[in-house]
Amino acid sequence: MKKETLLHSSKIQKMIEQYKHDMELVDKLTAEAEPWYDIAPELYMQYEVKRGLRDLDGRGVRAGLTTISRVSATKMVDGKEVQAPGMLCYRGIPIENLVQGFISHDRFGFEEIVYLLLMGHLPKKEQMAQFQELLVDYRALPNRFNSGVIMKMPSDNIMNTMAKCVLALHAYDPKPDDTSLSNVMRQCLQLIAQFPTLAVFGYQASMYFRNDKSMFIQKPDPKLTIAENILYMMRPDGKYTRLEAKLLDLCLVLHAEHGGGNNSAFTVHVVSSSGTDTYSTIAAALGSLKGPKHGGANIKVMEMFEDLKTNCPDWEDEDALREYLMGLLRGERFDQAGLIYGMGHAVYSVSDPRAVILKSFVEKLSQEKGCHAEYELYARVERLAKEVITSNRKIYKGVCANVDFYSGFVYRMLGLPMDLFTPIFAIARIAGWSAHRLEELINCRKIIRPAYLPVGKPQEYVPLEER
Repeated sequence: MKKETLLHSSKIQKMIEQYKHDMELVDKLTAEAEPWYDIAPELYMQYEVKRGLRDLDGRGVRAGLTTISRVSATKMVDGKEVQAPGMLCYRGIPIENLVQGFISHDRFGFEEIVYLLLMGHLPKKEQMAQFQELLVDYRALPNRFNSGVIMKMPSDNIMNTMAKCVLALHAYDPKPDDTSLSNVMRQCLQLIAQFPTLAVFGYQASMYFRNDKSMFIQKPDPKLTIAENILYMMRPDGKYTRLEAKLLDLCLVLHAEHGGGNNSAFTVHVVSSSGTDTYSTIAAALGSLKGPKHGGANIKVMEMFEDLKTNCPDWEDEDALREYLMGLLRGERFDQAGLIYGMGHAVYSVSDPRAVILKSFVEKLSQEKGCHAEYELYARVERLAKEVITSNRKIYKGVCANVDFYSGFVYRMLGLPMDLFTPIFAIARIAGWSAHRLEELINCRKIIRPAYLPVGKPQEYVPLEER
């Protein structure tokens, strides 16, 4: 072994030993500090604190008003509020009508939905043409941004890469901290246009520098839509079927917005209310969306199904599937979290309209991809999971499959890696984030600052030599 290699190995070994030593100290500090953070659960009831900003019956605490979208799961019958099929409206238009509008005319719909969310109304043909032209103009990344930012210190999590890139774009903006509406609109449109490239290039850099895989970079084609470009940039031959592109486009439409109360949209409102810049705001939203309880949920669904397949090789054996689902609820299966991922939603009870729409198209793609048996497994688990949860959990409302139940399956059939599942969610949701940022800047003049009630015990100061 060469002397340089020996020195390098010795240096790495010292770093490992130092890390272990430091972590022993950190673990000790954590164990010492943890009891001082503990708050008795009954105190939340005693002081009527809304944990998660939700009432005991699961309703969200009203923290603001919005005209951007509406999410509901109830209706009034004889003066009483009762559970109903879920409803999602973008700017007052039911999502089913929007999807039917562009699907029936064999058009891609995401760019049109972006326009609707940002501008408040559906565009005319000439308005749509000008809007698409603007998005194409904004797609290009700054000069040497790919080599100087994306490929520098690549992360193994593409959401972190995107957040890093968004913050770096602040340095390339001639008016980065200008919060005038026109400037913020320009910044949002640029980020919407650039997000697909940031995600795909970030993934390619990670594969090359961190996973020793081949890397290929294809710039977006100005003639293609956002959905088409994701597939075009991801595939070495740049080829895709129209059904593939249209289903990905549909996923983007369904994920574009979901009310001001979802975690990442609320993050946008909170951060925007401080008066900070667009790049800091969107980076914060990316951090929120990354979490497995939010945008990362479909990855958990995919991992759960892989574990299910291992334990239930006969996909048609409903008794075995039911027993596996029971094991999930008992905390005995998969990650022992006691959850059936993809089932249940904070608002929806009877149905999630996004899941209903997506499911009807997923079956078509599963037939094209030779995955129909797996689609039937998903549908079977969805049906059985409702029965299992209803009969074994005390719930205040009904339970249904949410959009994450099927979205990961779609992405996998499209050949998209799991590392890009949440970034694709971000590519869609930045449309809603942008609208919420503009809404906050226009309507609100106060920083969002809820109250926290201090319940810690008082202490006396003790001089250092007497402790």
